[in-house]
Amino acid sequence: MRLFRLSLLAALIAATASAAQQPATTTDNKPKPEETEIWKPVPPVVTPAATTTAPPSDAVILFNGKNTDEWVKVKDKTPITWAVHKGIMTVVKDGTGNIETKRRFKDYQLHVEWRVPSNITGTSQARGNSGVFLASTGQGDDGYELQVLDSYQNETYVNGMAGSLYKQAIPLANAARKPGEWQSYDAIWTAPTFNDDGSLKTPAYATVFWNGVLVENHFELKGQTLYIGKPFYKKYDTAPIKLQAHGDKSEPISFRNIWVRELP
Repeated sequence: MRLFRLSLLAALIAATASAAQQPATTTDNKPKPEETEIWKPVPPVVTPAATTTAPPSDAVILFNGKNTDEWVKVKDKTPITWAVHKGIMTVVKDGTGNIETKRRFKDYQLHVEWRVPSNITGTSQARGNSGVFLASTGQGDDGYELQVLDSYQNETYVNGMAGSLYKQAIPLANAARKPGEWQSYDAIWTAPTFNDDGSLKTPAYATVFWNGVLVENHFELKGQTLYIGKPFYKKYDTAPIKLQAHGDKSEPISFRNIWVRELP
């Protein structure tokens, strides 16, 4: 009898220990909803704008329609000489070249609006050609380019049309508006990271909405933009955002309402 009682006591102790290791349950032995609730850390409060194209409360305003204080020439880092008129910044063709932000960024959300002239001429790539470089990594056209081009009834190679990550990613759709109408890009940029020896650790990714239409869906880039040859990565940490002055003589591209949100 004593042996039986000891065995029963051991079994009760084992059962109690096992129960203590099990998740807390409701009275009907189902998991509690509280077990999968996360309360902290609490996300920061961001006040949205009245419209989806206006900057939210935590945005860095890169062009407010009044001045170009956030920008410099890529060539010599001096103040830019693009024209600003009635809230619009327009490429000036007389040798000013590409411009880039004074600030440097890593991962971010970007909004930029652009327009080609209503009286645009030319064909293919010679028709409103410009670019938004999501990371400007050097002089000239070094970096990672989101193509700007008149792609409304304008045939060209599809990995070079508007909405493309130039020479790498064909857009999922052609969402072009007619020349003379404002167009918008909303991009999520995840910068590449590198090992100490300069080798690639994680690639760059880009998601792009063109006029509200998803055209690049977390696309993995193979490296920076190249006009000729295969893309490759070159180590950098943070970089400016660049706007391209492509040099088309009769087709000044205009920009407005440019803002960015840095991502953690």
